[in-house]
Amino acid sequence: MNDRIAEEKITVSLMIHMYCRHKEGNRELCPDCTGLLAYALDRLDRCKYSDNKPTCRNCTVHCYNSMMRARIRKVMRWAGPRIILHHPARAIKHLIREIRNHRL
Repeated sequence: MNDRIAEEKITVSLMIHMYCRHKEGNRELCPDCTGLLAYALDRLDRCKYSDNKPTCRNCTVHCYNSMMRARIRKVMRWAGPRIILHHPARAIKHLIREIRNHRL
């Protein structure tokens, strides 16, 4: 597995865990969030861009089905602004990558 995909897996995992714990009030991942995480990780494993993968917001290929896309969007909208408080280095790195990829 390449570094870019591994980084994305960590970021999406952190966001889903934060959402499930803080927004839904669960100590452990609930079955819905576990399924979403498994789906997201599978989609990342199958990403055709590999090391050149843009952030999901800037990606031209929507690899999630519509139901899962709506769920991950909800998670990212909630967790995105909050991740900087819990994982500042990861959040800054993700933002830099998003800005850099958006310009290309």
